[in-house]
Amino acid sequence: MGIITKFKPAFKNPHLQTLYSSFFYKEKPLKFEFEHFSLSDGDFIECYWQKNDLKNIVVLLHGLTGSYYSPYIQQTLKELHKRDFSTVTMHYRGTSGKPNLKPRSYHSGNSEDFREYVNHLTKIYPQSNFFAVGFSIGGNILLKYLGEEKNNTPLKAAMSVSAPYDLAMCANRVNRGFSRFYQYILLKELKKMLHQKFNAFAMEQFVKFKKKDIKKLNSFWAFDDAYSAPIHGFGNVHNYYATCSSKHFLKDIAIPTLLLHAKDDPFMTQEVIPKPYEYSKSVKLEVHNYGGHVGFIGGSFFKPKYYVALRVREYFEENLFCNNLDKKL
Repeated sequence: MGIITKFKPAFKNPHLQTLYSSFFYKEKPLKFEFEHFSLSDGDFIECYWQKNDLKNIVVLLHGLTGSYYSPYIQQTLKELHKRDFSTVTMHYRGTSGKPNLKPRSYHSGNSEDFREYVNHLTKIYPQSNFFAVGFSIGGNILLKYLGEEKNNTPLKAAMSVSAPYDLAMCANRVNRGFSRFYQYILLKELKKMLHQKFNAFAMEQFVKFKKKDIKKLNSFWAFDDAYSAPIHGFGNVHNYYATCSSKHFLKDIAIPTLLLHAKDDPFMTQEVIPKPYEYSKSVKLEVHNYGGHVGFIGGSFFKPKYYVALRVREYFEENLFCNNLDKKL
């Protein structure tokens, strides 16, 4: 069927593309049905539903420090809602407003929690078609999961938006120039979470730094080496980034998967964009010259069109049509 909706950027500044929705998207968030899901290790995650026809369910994975209320999530939910998709936004551990129950949190390759939740959904809704879309690190988590599962996933199709395919390269990029602004904002939230961890647990049993040292963690390299890598069993940041970068899993993806990316993404360089030999035939790569990071604002400044949301809906409708056609044949 191909791309029906064409992306024409409202502006060609990558930072304006990236930040536009954060400043100017003011629509009220959709109401949701709440689901508390207990994980097998005794922790929990929280998931927010919009239930329409439960025949087709889309699972959404937000970005770093994101949530159900993130503008790109709300835009996508509203677009899918128009077509009667049911949707569920899966919050990672501790991202829905309630601290999780363990010293660990979530990380950029945390496919285990997603796998456990998707398996739960298939038991509750055995007749449903499942799809998933991940944004930024949500995309990285989703792609890693798909490569690990190969043909074993219940998902019919998946889509990733602005995924950091190579975590080390992305950590280098956001530590330079204006991109350090994004790093500062994200680390501010992560440090707040880390303070909560020290208040709730004897963290010095798990990490090699003290609470007073949190303020020194001023780059992703430093934060991930001090906390993310050791607390999640990776040892050091180099092993963490190498193990969890989704680029290594793209060759093994076996279901229809769309990668949406912009060359001007300020969170990474063009070098991270996968080459054709790095992904399977099930994967399609859609690259635009402009769009920023999870931006892709079309239309005009005062009448924006949110291309990501439109493309997600369109891509899943296309795969649903193809899937139904295959059943008839």
